[in-house]
Amino acid sequence: MGWKGWTFGGLGVAVVAGAAGFFALAPGIAERGMNRTLPGLPPVPPEAAALHATLTVGDLHSDALLWDRDLRLRSDRGHVDLPRLEAGNVAVQVFSVVTKSPSGQNYESNSAEAPDNITLLMIAQLRPPRAWFDLTERALVQAAALRDTAAASPDRLRLIRTRADLAEVLAARADGARLTGGILALEGAHALAGQTGAIARLAEAGYRIIGLTHFFDNELGGSLHGAAGADSAGLSDFGREAVADMIARGLILDLAHASPQVARDVLALPGARVMVSHGGIHGQCPNQRNFPDALMQEVVAAGGIVGIGFWDEAVCGDTVADIAAAIGAAVALLGRDAVALGSDFDGAVTTPLDSSQLASLTAALMAQGMDEGTIAAVMGGNMMRFLAANLPEA
Repeated sequence: MGWKGWTFGGLGVAVVAGAAGFFALAPGIAERGMNRTLPGLPPVPPEAAALHATLTVGDLHSDALLWDRDLRLRSDRGHVDLPRLEAGNVAVQVFSVVTKSPSGQNYESNSAEAPDNITLLMIAQLRPPRAWFDLTERALVQAAALRDTAAASPDRLRLIRTRADLAEVLAARADGARLTGGILALEGAHALAGQTGAIARLAEAGYRIIGLTHFFDNELGGSLHGAAGADSAGLSDFGREAVADMIARGLILDLAHASPQVARDVLALPGARVMVSHGGIHGQCPNQRNFPDALMQEVVAAGGIVGIGFWDEAVCGDTVADIAAAIGAAVALLGRDAVALGSDFDGAVTTPLDSSQLASLTAALMAQGMDEGTIAAVMGGNMMRFLAANLPEA
């Protein structure tokens, strides 16, 4: 989730219109204002459309599960649903689950004690009451929503838990199936509620990627946007215990939003499988949202992969050409085999395209002069190779 200064003020205003209108309309109104797609996308040239149709496309980060839409249906809001993933030729989508975000959220400094935006959203959407005030249950409810969608449409969505699941999805697509694989990721291990026992529950629910911190410091350690900003602390003793458990279970650790010291502490641990799911390159887009270039290189040196986001603060621009430029900068810094897509679709961000329009990014990369092999790698090939090597074997 990459928003800046996000608040549910719109929901608060909606309350005065009456409870019925609040529950029926406010979540949709909020999402339309937060997950916007800019107009004016240029047409995709035929040669780009033809290349895109041959690619294995993957995205490391979408917060679509937060919004309680029926993902089987094409929506008129947000960025991701199955019809749009199919139109964009997406083979694998990581669905990241948000459980808490502080009021007044920003990239510089946030308090863990600030009022939580997600609580009001859970209530407004009439999610199961157990998810209203319990962060672990909030994560489990969103995971159940993805599992239920896959169970209802097994020919369109398959939950990926293992390397074998990934191979089956890719083989089915190679045989012509319009199937999308979904992977569950947790955005912020505050959802553990300070209990390592919750890791087993989350893993059993299907989570395979764990983001350690989000916009605020938590029991595991510091956030890039925590109380002390980028100078937040590293892993706590509890954080080291929890991360050791995650490593033992074969879970992938997402360092997006972690403090630089947390990232370095994790990189020093034997067996850690790491990535940065969504963000940008500091040398190309210098702000606190993006890790220093040297730290990104350390992530890659440890076998990690970096997903490039699609919103302004990640890439310093709001066009598809700006995203392509950021991907080009990432390839120049990290090498073509370490770069992937990390859109942050549905993360309360404005983007120049939605998931149905990813051929436009292929076109922009071609226009930038990127060769077809590198385009295939960054559009999904690198992500598939990373997952095949780092998902649990069983």
